[in-house]
Amino acid sequence: MTQTMRWFGPNDPVSLHGIRQSGATGVVTALHEVANGAVWTAEAIAARKAMIAAAGLDWRVVESLPVDEGLKTRSADWDRLIDHYRQSLTNLAANSIDVVTYNFMPLLDWTRTDLHWTLPDGARALRFERVAVAAFDIFILRRPGAQDSYDDATLAAAEARFAAMDDAARQMLERTIIAGLPGSEEGFSTAQFRQAIESYAGIDAGRLRANHVAFLEAVSPLADTLGIRLVVHPDDPPFPIFGLPRVVSTEADVAALFAQVPNPSNGLCMCTGSFGVRADNDLPGMVDRLGSRIGFLHLRSVQREPDGAFHEAGHLAGDAGMPAVMAAIHRLSEQEQRSIPMRPDHGHQMLDDLGRSTNPGYSLLGRMRGLAELRGLERGIAHAAGMLA
Repeated sequence: MTQTMRWFGPNDPVSLHGIRQSGATGVVTALHEVANGAVWTAEAIAARKAMIAAAGLDWRVVESLPVDEGLKTRSADWDRLIDHYRQSLTNLAANSIDVVTYNFMPLLDWTRTDLHWTLPDGARALRFERVAVAAFDIFILRRPGAQDSYDDATLAAAEARFAAMDDAARQMLERTIIAGLPGSEEGFSTAQFRQAIESYAGIDAGRLRANHVAFLEAVSPLADTLGIRLVVHPDDPPFPIFGLPRVVSTEADVAALFAQVPNPSNGLCMCTGSFGVRADNDLPGMVDRLGSRIGFLHLRSVQREPDGAFHEAGHLAGDAGMPAVMAAIHRLSEQEQRSIPMRPDHGHQMLDDLGRSTNPGYSLLGRMRGLAELRGLERGIAHAAGMLA
């Protein structure tokens, strides 16, 4: 694997020099300052790439080139937005960037309900709790028909949770869910989010899938020509929330997408954390079966909790079964003779980073620990495979 870390640009609390010292040889990043739907100019891309190179690192993977909501909803502005996306791809290819990550999640990128959940060892992790989502949805967002999205037990628990929260706790939950997390494509106020949900009225999972296919049919032929691999990031979490559909949540979802748009550029960002929230996703098997389509790896693990909640576990802990996943990645790399870019996704806030201002999930030390663990696991598997060959 090619070892990278995510970097959020010049304002990231984690420096490029810190990333280099972690053992990574590259970063994955984006022009986060460019508005969704606008063109990434060749000059801006080149300037950012030069900044990264000056620190001794490489930039070959974009995360992410946002798909504007107008493309997801097939709005009247669709043609203009497609033209802008195609131009951005052309400019990226001109700067030797050949993997472009994107997602097709409506409105919210990744969603958590607690950004500082304390683990038994004192480190902090990201956590998602369905009851907290329901409390926000019903009593803070007040989405019409929200009650119909939850069973009776969740409704009762959400009502009790909301009643027990003071104003500060309610405001914190609101900010955590909709204010925008690192890498998120949008940030909203509650009123703006409620209004944005209305723009998806009449768009069910079938319609969203059709819009996804239309997007890929419009950009994949160009990506084929440019030598760019477009890799879709799975839904996070991989199930509908706030009445919005999710269509990249299972192996069947992505297999159908590849069957409908068979272009070589149509690929997958294999995120073991997002897919791993669902126990019905066989992670090592997905690597085996979808291997040639995998262009980028997000390696992390979640610990599923009995009531449907989950939190970020250590990279070699939790429910991912990382040794089996890594063994499948090693087989794929050997079969196809390629080094797949990876990054340790998320990480615990720990040690000195507990006293620093960091992007949730993206402090340096927790990710550096994860990268070291994953690097060691990969080398151990490769060594054992060589001995058995």
